[in-house]
This record gives sequence, C-alpha cells and structure tokens, in this order.
Amino acid sequence: MSLSVKKITKILLPLILGGFLVWYSLSKISIETLVQYFKNAKYSWIALGLFFGILSHLSRAYRWKFLLEPMGYKPNFGNSTMAVLVAYLVNYAVPRAGEVSRAAVMTNYENIPFEKGFGTIVAERMADLLMMLSIVAITLFVQFDFIYQLLTKNFNPIKISILLAGLVLLFVVFTRFVKKAQSGIGLKIKNFVVGLVEGLMSIFKMKHKWAFIFHTVFIWVMYVLMFWATIPAIEGLQVPLGGVLIGFIAGGFAIAATNGGIGLYPVAVAGALALFGIAEEPATAFGWIMWTAQTAMIIIFGGLAFLFLPIYNRNKKI
Repeated sequence: MSLSVKKITKILLPLILGGFLVWYSLSKISIETLVQYFKNAKYSWIALGLFFGILSHLSRAYRWKFLLEPMGYKPNFGNSTMAVLVAYLVNYAVPRAGEVSRAAVMTNYENIPFEKGFGTIVAERMADLLMMLSIVAITLFVQFDFIYQLLTKNFNPIKISILLAGLVLLFVVFTRFVKKAQSGIGLKIKNFVVGLVEGLMSIFKMKHKWAFIFHTVFIWVMYVLMFWATIPAIEGLQVPLGGVLIGFIAGGFAIAATNGGIGLYPVAVAGALALFGIAEEPATAFGWIMWTAQTAMIIIFGGLAFLFLPIYNRNKKI
C-alpha cells in the first residue's frame, strides 16, 4: 500500500465509521424527538459547561510555555492560545493532524523550530495520557463495588478469574519479549515506552514543574466539570458520580477513536449512562447535546483563531 493510499485511508475510515455511527445513534432516537430535546434544553447549563471547556483551552495554552521556556522561547500567549484552538479544529478534519498544525503555527508566528515545538506537544500528550489513566484508576477505585457487581452479574466469576490470570500471564510474557527485543516491532515498542517514561520524568526536572503539574490537573478537572455541568441541561436527567466519570471516560475514548467523536460520542456516552439505569432516549439526547456543544465551540473559536492569526501578527517581524 502506497503512502498516499495510507493517508487517504486514515482520513476516510474514521469519517465512514463516524457516518455509520451517526446513523446507528439516530436509529435509537427519532430526529423529531432529538430536536425537541435541543429546543427544551437549558442553555445556561450548556454555557457553563462551555465556560469550563474554554478555561481548559486557555490553561493548555499557558502550560505550553513551561516546556518552551527552557529552550529559550517565550511565545506570545495569544499565539499559543490560537495555535491550540486551530489544532483542535484541524483534528476534526484530519485525525492527529492537529499537533502538526499547532507546531506549524508557532513556527510561522513565533519562529520556534517545528521539531522543537512538536517535541513539546508530544511531552504534553504524555502528561495528558497519564491524567486519563489516573481518572480511569480513580473511577475503578470509586466504583469498584458497582463494576464488580456488573461483571459478576453479566459474566461467570470463574471465567473472569481465568481471563484475568491469562491477561497477567500474557503481560509478563509480552514484557519479557519487549525487553529482549533487538529489532522489529518489539524494539519499536521498547523505544516508545522508554521515550514515554523519559518524557514523563523530564516534567519533574523542569524549572516550573509544579506549575506545569497544576495546569495539567486543572485542564482535566475542567474537562470533567464541562461534562458534569452540561447534565442538568436536560430536565430530569440525574447522573450519579460514577456515571459522570464512566460517561466522561467513554466520551474521551470516543473522541480519540473518530474525528472529534463524530457519531461515536453519543453512542458511547449513552451506553455508559445506561449502566446506571438511565433511559436510552435522554442519555442519547444528552450525548448529542454534549457533543454538539463541544464541536460548535471548537468550530467557532478554532475558525476565528485561524482567521485572526495573520491579523494579530500583521505588524510582527520575525
């Protein structure tokens, strides 16, 4: 398969999957009913959720300087913010291309070498991955009894024990294989893991590490609050803490799997809320309202950032 075909496939497959999931999600609720939910939604709560989302984007733009300053770069906060917004917008069109566009913006307007800017973005992603795993771990701890009962109710405990034992054994064998690897996929995985660990450890060696850690935690708290604050937008919808956390995680993975979570986000969130006995119709409607609000925010602010960048920097000499 040629490189161009691979690129086209990477772009088209998520879009095709997203289109199918949009159809699947809308098969669970009629368009007329969904429109009615949108009409009756309490937009003050949606606005509050978007406010938390905006705070997370501003914090992400500000956090970036802690990685760039040690290399001698002090980017303008306005340019950093618009670069982040443009990156989110580009990710909706081409998955994973946002990071490239973000580094490119800073190369064009802040004279930061692309490879250095992109390297700091990779380091950020490592920190974000750690935060996502931390939220998963917290959810497992907080909802251990619920998850345990759910598994034992739907699956045979003996089979679960055998599966877990098999997974542990597989992990041990896989770890030894990667450690001993000198070439091929094993070596690539080992280098990736080593790079991941080194990237995370470098955070604790930076001058403003506690400020960086604070903003990292703040960003993800804002993400969760954005999800939580939007729930009251649907009258009568009550979601327990466990539902908020599991719904947020499901939505997060959905966004990573397709272009901005198109189609998959409402399905994933509705499925997560269904575990807590929430009816499919309001759960699906909430997923669509949540996804639409986030997407509208990114399209509007990302689009404005894309248009405003050259105007903002018109008198700047690089």
